[in-house]
Amino acid sequence: MTRTVLESKTKTVVIGFDEPFCVIGERINPTGRKKLAAELEQGDFSTVEKDALEQVACGATVLDINSGAVFSNKMAEDPRYADNNFVEPSLMRDLINCVQGVIDVPLCIDSSVPAALEAGLEAAEGRPLLNSVTGEEERLELVLPLVKKYNVPVVAISNDDTGISEDPDVRFAVAKKIVERAADFGIPAHDIVVDPLVMPVGAMASAGRQVFTLVNRLRDELGVNTTCGASNISFGLPNRHGINGAYLPMAIGAGMTSAIMNPVRNQEMEAIRAANLLMNHDPNGMEWIRLSKTLDAMKEGGLSFAEASAAAATSSVGGRRGGRRRRA
Repeated sequence: MTRTVLESKTKTVVIGFDEPFCVIGERINPTGRKKLAAELEQGDFSTVEKDALEQVACGATVLDINSGAVFSNKMAEDPRYADNNFVEPSLMRDLINCVQGVIDVPLCIDSSVPAALEAGLEAAEGRPLLNSVTGEEERLELVLPLVKKYNVPVVAISNDDTGISEDPDVRFAVAKKIVERAADFGIPAHDIVVDPLVMPVGAMASAGRQVFTLVNRLRDELGVNTTCGASNISFGLPNRHGINGAYLPMAIGAGMTSAIMNPVRNQEMEAIRAANLLMNHDPNGMEWIRLSKTLDAMKEGGLSFAEASAAAATSSVGGRRGGRRRRA
């Protein structure tokens, strides 16, 4: 069976068809978060530390680190700050060092800037996930050599030089192209995690059924793990958490093995924990029982999900640890 192995300094996370659904926390991302970007511009990483701890307490087993910040004040002083190729490599390194200083889980290094990806690979302990490569020729030639050099898995996004197709067959063909090109570099299919690009169901009524069919094909025909931006499905609609909470178990049932998402939302995490239980990916129902106790603590103590999860994490004794392999 396909197993994509991610590692931190001491912990191992496996993304796979017979593994619990992998929650990749998305919150360490200054894109669209003006307050966070302003803090980072001032060298203040307190929100990053808080987000890292909260997400892991709430159930994330991997943390996405995105360095796409806009430093408006510094741009006015120094025109180099208008160039992400200048800003992101050093910021990515700082973000990873900050997160690794407060929590020990595998990381997902997320940037459109190749130099930032490599800076992240140099700073990360263990075996991170690289996010991402696309089917665009230039991107393939820039990113796949990094994947091979550092022996890490990579997220493969199903768009190419023609853009993002609404046709799922075209998106499948792009994914197949990436898997084949990766093989030319000696990168195995089990180190490719395909993002089939979830469309908003509010704009395309068939988006949900499309992605379920596509995920199933990616699993059966290419033998690859899959991921997505979980909240894309509900974009532009009211009560988004209700839609996300319904979508995620259906995607898991279709074969999806991970998602980049906000784990601080209890509705989505409850849906994932229930799906893991029903898929027989939660031995003895221990994670479901643990979540149920957290939800009870929320009601009894008037706590947020993050607060109740943090309290439960603090009170728990020990935890499972996996061995870490060296990169080849």
